[in-house]
Amino acid sequence: MAKVLGMGNALVDIMTNLEDDLILERFNLPKGSMQLVDHSFSNTVNEGTKHLKKQIASGGSAANSIHGLARLGIETGFIGKVGQDEFGEFFKTDMEHVGIRPMLLSGNSATGKAIALISPDSERTFATFLGAAVELSANDISQEQFDGYDYFHIEGYLVQNHALIEKAVRLAKQKGLKISLDMASYNVVEENLEFLGMILREFVDIVFANEEEAKAFTGKEPENAVSDFGRLCEIAIVKVGKNGSIISNNGNHRRISPIQAKSIDTTGAGDLYAAGFIYGLVNNYSLDKCGSFGSLIAAKTIEVIGPKMSDNAWDTIRKIIINS
Repeated sequence: MAKVLGMGNALVDIMTNLEDDLILERFNLPKGSMQLVDHSFSNTVNEGTKHLKKQIASGGSAANSIHGLARLGIETGFIGKVGQDEFGEFFKTDMEHVGIRPMLLSGNSATGKAIALISPDSERTFATFLGAAVELSANDISQEQFDGYDYFHIEGYLVQNHALIEKAVRLAKQKGLKISLDMASYNVVEENLEFLGMILREFVDIVFANEEEAKAFTGKEPENAVSDFGRLCEIAIVKVGKNGSIISNNGNHRRISPIQAKSIDTTGAGDLYAAGFIYGLVNNYSLDKCGSFGSLIAAKTIEVIGPKMSDNAWDTIRKIIINS
């Protein structure tokens, strides 16, 4: 069976359930935003919410996707950088626990942390300290890391480091890997339009984008945006939330229906959609099935706090996929 390698920001997610939105105002964090903060402010927010219910897990967009693939039985690896601290050790152990091969380098800074503040209406606000994660550089990437893998999955948050991304995708392409890119937030897309266009056109085989990211890149609504992506990549997917997703391949569009779920927290839903979709590709399912697997796992993800589901939830998902 094909093996999947991921690369992304190695972050520890600290999922924090808010009783109301007053804490967001206290820390001047716009609701629903992702704010980059320094180590001191990250610790201040974490300390200021210590009375609230919290969960921690290894996180970051690509790491979430790789984790999902591992839970589905795919052999996986992950490239990232962590600090020499307890959070870095936690990240490594959390990946190894589900069978992921962590290729983690040691940085000079503390391990990155994403504090996700979850409002009662399930909206998420992130205070993200990238820490050692952003120290990952082109010099850390070598041909040997790609040996034995068939797919290479990267997150758009790394696109701001042009040298890192370009070296990684060139090596992956030279090794014959299929390359998938999950776009980051719309502001990252807007700031890197020209570079993203080159990467998609020359290297990327599969691209994932949500509605906002698609509009930031193409200036168009989903139906037309996915056509533009489809002219650049073999397979393009635009996720439109409660309206499902649209897949483009060879000029043909497929609309995938969403799966109804009771939304508690949408953290990681897009990442786990990518996991389900790539799982389908690895196992030679039709694109319709790939999309339905993505929708299934995304729906299950939003019914729990954080991007990590219980063993029972994954057992249910695997049974549904096997019987589909």
